[in-house]
Amino acid sequence: MNVFTIIPPLVQLNAPYPSGAYLTSFFKKEGHDAHWADLSIELFYEIFSRSGLEKLFSLSEQSALTMADKAEKNGDDNTAFNIRRYISQKEIWIEWIDFITAVLSGGGAREKEHQFLYSPFAPRGQRMENFLEALAQDGREPSVDDVRFLCSYALADLADYITAVFDKEFSLIRYAEALTVDERTFAEVEKGLDSPVLEHFYKLVLCRHAELVSASDEKTLICISIPFAGTFVPALYTARFLKSQYGQKVFICIGGGFVNTELRDLRDASLGKYIDAISYDRGYGSYKALFDSIKNMGTESAVVSTGSTTVFCEPLYKLRIFQNGKVIEPVWTDEKYEKYETEITTQIIPDYSDIDFSRYLRMCDDKNAMHRIWTDGSWIKAYLAHGCYWHRCAFCDTQLDYVCAYRPVVVEKLYEGLLKTAREKNVYGIHFVDEAMPPVALKRFALENAKHGNPLYFWGNIRFEKTFTKDFAAFLSYCGLGGVSAGLEVAAESGLENINKGTDIRSIIRACAALKEAGVLVHAYMIYGFWYDTAQTILDSMETLRQFYAAGLLDSCFWHKFVLTKNSTVYTEWKEGRQKNLQPIEPKSDKKGGLFAGNNIHFKGENQYDKFGLPLDTALDNWMHGNKIEMKVQKWFDFQVPKPTVSENFIDSCIEEYEQINKKRMASLNAQNVKNVWWLGGAPVRCGTPNLAGTGNTEYRWLYLMEEQTAPAKFMDVELLLALRPEASDEARTAALNKITATPEAISNLKKLLGRGLVLLDF
Repeated sequence: MNVFTIIPPLVQLNAPYPSGAYLTSFFKKEGHDAHWADLSIELFYEIFSRSGLEKLFSLSEQSALTMADKAEKNGDDNTAFNIRRYISQKEIWIEWIDFITAVLSGGGAREKEHQFLYSPFAPRGQRMENFLEALAQDGREPSVDDVRFLCSYALADLADYITAVFDKEFSLIRYAEALTVDERTFAEVEKGLDSPVLEHFYKLVLCRHAELVSASDEKTLICISIPFAGTFVPALYTARFLKSQYGQKVFICIGGGFVNTELRDLRDASLGKYIDAISYDRGYGSYKALFDSIKNMGTESAVVSTGSTTVFCEPLYKLRIFQNGKVIEPVWTDEKYEKYETEITTQIIPDYSDIDFSRYLRMCDDKNAMHRIWTDGSWIKAYLAHGCYWHRCAFCDTQLDYVCAYRPVVVEKLYEGLLKTAREKNVYGIHFVDEAMPPVALKRFALENAKHGNPLYFWGNIRFEKTFTKDFAAFLSYCGLGGVSAGLEVAAESGLENINKGTDIRSIIRACAALKEAGVLVHAYMIYGFWYDTAQTILDSMETLRQFYAAGLLDSCFWHKFVLTKNSTVYTEWKEGRQKNLQPIEPKSDKKGGLFAGNNIHFKGENQYDKFGLPLDTALDNWMHGNKIEMKVQKWFDFQVPKPTVSENFIDSCIEEYEQINKKRMASLNAQNVKNVWWLGGAPVRCGTPNLAGTGNTEYRWLYLMEEQTAPAKFMDVELLLALRPEASDEARTAALNKITATPEAISNLKKLLGRGLVLLDF
């Protein structure tokens, strides 16, 4: 069977979403002719190109001028001016757009960057002007080093124009998100299908890619991945287009993150106008069941063939089927397919052979280093493990496969595949999209990278926990780890217990200190508005977070407002009679067609802390850019809030504890754990001249964590140390460890080097 996987717009512009790479690899393993396309980047260039902007202005000019006149009559001169100048400068925007996108994708003409920066005949929008004004307020002139920022803001300005005058649902990412979240029935969601951007631009993208279907004589399986709420409408538009073009020649399935969390109970038969099935969770088991049923057609009763139509008579594993106005419910448990899915999950290596990474944009919309890592780089996305190895946090969807079904991959095989992709695509950054990278797998991947000469730079989500010691953080950094993000959620001991985080605030602080000391960028996710929250708990969490920044332990954060979901642990506990403080408001489906997305559940009191959102975000934005860190947290609010109860030196005292723990590490080295020592220091250089006897006042010097270290020559066995480097061969390391255990004074000498280039890992 031919298989074509589609990532609908708009997800992200700097890298392809990985579901297509994983599904394509799976389908090829099953012996099918498989391809995939990221239509996010295709739609972007359909709009943001010379021909695209010519069409955009042609379609929108009259309505834009009408809107500007209306704004002016209402006294909104600023809006009127901004809209009119787009029309006035439309030829300039058209002339410069290909340069703008070329700069952000790594090309462009360097000489024209000066012109784009200084010429009065280069385009300007409000975001661009705000950026240039901020530079002036900082007391400096713009330089060509600012051009990528200016180009990024240029795209944002054009996106603002599109949203204001052409398609109010448009966004550079997560197209029409509000439509699927706020409008609650499937019939209401359908109303968004004929939006201007989809009809005038996206349809042309689909026409080009539809050739993959028309060129085949076989029936084609179309898999449409829907990672976010905002991609559902364009996914539905995609399905409608393909059905109208090819009818029964295509079998269309939807799946992905949004489907798995929000649409598990979607049974509206009218969805059958667009798709044939919904595949849940990883998809490997459900598609295997589908292939098996088609293969057995005629020998079993599961499916029958009527002309060009495949009619399913029996339910299939994790596949909700829509046919002839009816819905066939999935089989949610099946030992055969669960075993198959477990086995193949460990083996799948993402296949990016269909992707041209040179087309993706490296956006610069923030000077914060950790924020930049998300958008400024075309990352190859992969995971070290499916699911979360902890999967117990109270607020998380712990009942769902993507969290609770923990399956680590074969690390060495994954590394080999990712390195091959990196060399073929000339992209050497890896973004691990795990719920939380397992430390053991992370260490193995890092070691593989070191043994290959550290060609890959990688980052991803972790859990802040005691595993990330100073030594382990230094080891990972040495081997290519550049950044981590993790859920801090609540910066208070009692809060961490309430959400069953599985770690404590001191372990989190030590992990952050270790990672930052090793030069790893650190991002934290924060949550406010929990079911148990009070103004006091929020202020205490905010004060602790402020101290994190004052101590230099974090690079960036996001504040999220808590959302209760029906697949979370806390909701399950409430149904069991626990969590007395939680009072869910059960949804009432009085709309025709029933509720559309049903995972989010309102609860009593959830809106009382909405007013905290803006002050929390404002303070955080300042802290992330080094501003007003010492200001008392209660001063960020324009309403009465309590003073924090957190000690003003809480973080500092925890850092002192961290330093003391590290000093005690030297005493912990012994014959049993010496196999876990690694040398990360530079090559020791001998200083001084030995006497005729070969002794004298000589020493070795080397760098470790950018600081010079020294030791008397008599303590140093340089050849042995170099054999303990992560990049050393297994044979050299084994010989070195054998020498250490056979020499009584070797461990004693090594203890003197712990923390100075030699690290001791716990596993």
